Amino acid sequence: MTRFADLPRDVQRERMEQTIRTYFQGCNDADVDAMAATFHPDAVHYFPPGLDGPWVGARTIAENWRHLVKNIGSAWSIERLIAEPESLQAVIEWTHWKTRLGGYLRGDEWYRFDPETGLITEIRAFYAASSDGRDEVTLEGYDYAGNDYQMTPPVERPHPDADYGETTTTNGTATGA
Repeated sequence: MTRFADLPRDVQRERMEQTIRTYFQGCNDADVDAMAATFHPDAVHYFPPGLDGPWVGARTIAENWRHLVKNIGSAWSIERLIAEPESLQAVIEWTHWKTRLGGYLRGDEWYRFDPETGLITEIRAFYAASSDGRDEVTLEGYDYAGNDYQMTPPVERPHPDADYGETTTTNGTATGA
């Protein structure tokens, strides 16, 4: 089998983008197996301070996102995506819709990919602003609608498996991510 890092650059770029889009679709579907399949088993997802990170391991990451879909109505959209095969990294700009709470936040994530498999090994999340209880966490004064950002969640909520009675992650800690 050909190493991911040895594939042609255009193939790498396409696979990196498809992996991220598959991960986000798995998040929106609350499909743990689909999400976990996009990660190296030892992947790490980092968060800003105070959000009970990092999450370590493909299944832990996936189970925690499923938990948030079920409990706070999370849904995500990718607004922008740039993949750079030369460094095995990508960056996206996203919106995290929290439909049960009636709000959303916007941010960026940096991705690293495994040179052997092309699976995600690391995600570093950066928010537009601290999640301080506001319903809309965005860059102040930026015209999201005018710049073609989604202004509503990309999927219907609540999810069929929703259970809005609990808002802790699978490791037992509360999160507002």
